[in-house]
Amino acid sequence: MIIWLNGTLHEDPATAGISPLDHGLTTGDGVFETVKIVAGQPFAVTKHLERLVGSATGLGLPAPDVAKVEEAIAAVVKADPEIPFGRLRITYTGGVSPLSSDRGTAGPTLIVASHAIEHPAPSSAIVTVPWVRNERSATSGLKTTSYAENVRALAYAKARGGSEAIFANTVGDLCEGTGSNIFCVFDGELVTPTLESGALAGVTRGLVIAWFGAVERDVPLGRLAEADEIFLTSTTRDVQAVHRVDERDLGVPGEVTAAVAKVFAERSAEDIDP
Repeated sequence: MIIWLNGTLHEDPATAGISPLDHGLTTGDGVFETVKIVAGQPFAVTKHLERLVGSATGLGLPAPDVAKVEEAIAAVVKADPEIPFGRLRITYTGGVSPLSSDRGTAGPTLIVASHAIEHPAPSSAIVTVPWVRNERSATSGLKTTSYAENVRALAYAKARGGSEAIFANTVGDLCEGTGSNIFCVFDGELVTPTLESGALAGVTRGLVIAWFGAVERDVPLGRLAEADEIFLTSTTRDVQAVHRVDERDLGVPGEVTAAVAKVFAERSAEDIDP
């Protein structure tokens, strides 16, 4: 693992310490992006940095210095250029602050880290959870470091044989996974929840819509039981078929899912920064 922390590169995570008063640690006051690394190169960096800025300003943090983030990414990639498949994470927090909800004046903390990971499984089992996303929350649509509900939901799903948890929102519409967007096929029509549902504007989600097309529409959670096909999208999953939703098995990959995955693989191979 290579870590860039506030201007210093570390090859040993033990030397990359942040203050115990960092607001990202004490209150979850921070935002982040996860960027896929393929053959040593980060994918779709521009779109991820655009969303990082949007999440930061949406949370009331100063806009990140994009040039500095790009320099940090370049330094991390240069330090470990042989990653065949991996994850590059950009974390941006409120920095050293009081032990309260108030922010301090020391300025934000910026961390960029990379490491190799295994390719995800070709398909996933999803489990709907009894908790909801609040589409009217102050942090709705922002990619924040406040991930405790995702941790809880994913553990719930894994305890029931799943590999991803799926949330509805407060009005009972399908929303998203803990780290993924969801697409369903109904009678040949590809549908994904609207951003107004509270779902994050996933980079992979956006590329699938642009490259293949999908209808953005509110979907009652109960309609998962009627979907002919379901797939997830995320930075490291790309397009991942769903072979089981709760207790219902689905054949994978479905025809539409396979077509979307093929288009995504071809288009992403053509352009590392679409």
